[in-house]
Amino acid sequence: MTTTCDLVLPCRDEAAALPGVIARVPAGFRVVVVDNGSRDGTAEVARDLGATVVEEERPGYGAAVHAGVEAASAEYVAVLDGDGSMDPAELAPLLAEVHEGRATMAVGRRRPGARGAWPWHARAGNALVLAWLRRRTGLPVRDIAPARVCRRRDLLDLGVEDRRFGYPVELLVRAQRAGWTITEHDITYLPRAAGTRSKVSGSVRGTMRAGRDFARVLATEAGR
Repeated sequence: MTTTCDLVLPCRDEAAALPGVIARVPAGFRVVVVDNGSRDGTAEVARDLGATVVEEERPGYGAAVHAGVEAASAEYVAVLDGDGSMDPAELAPLLAEVHEGRATMAVGRRRPGARGAWPWHARAGNALVLAWLRRRTGLPVRDIAPARVCRRRDLLDLGVEDRRFGYPVELLVRAQRAGWTITEHDITYLPRAAGTRSKVSGSVRGTMRAGRDFARVLATEAGR
């Protein structure tokens, strides 16, 4: 496939993971690393590996993703965590799904590939959010789109406002409301790279913080 897609990797202290992640990026994808306040040289490592680097000072997953999407220039954009827990090579079928017109957005559905890859507290929080989404919107997704591909212009026009952990949930709700066709594809979920630590699933506290962001977004969207 010769289709060009910009791959946005939101990163905070992911220097140890980036070499392995970028080495697995398939042909046709250009890497945009968004450094979201790292203290471990993430930006320098990314530049040395040939990635375009965007600095986003506002803290938050949504802020980093939005900055990366704005900086992208390709027709298609993909988003994936930069921690090594997901294989960029598995984005190729998602890009094909969108490029060939079978989906407005193709998303990944995590399937643990090793013991401990997905802690119980993170999986429980994910399940609660998804139950709400299915009940209130009818959206038949089984994960909160940790990996996703769509057209860049479509994503910007959707107007997602959250700049914290609630970003993917708001994205799904708005996409459903806009009539997007969303397809899910299984992707392997592995323990994040050694030397890095998750801001969400790495602790119960992190999961609770993300849960609060999810709840806030869900409450806001329910009132629209």
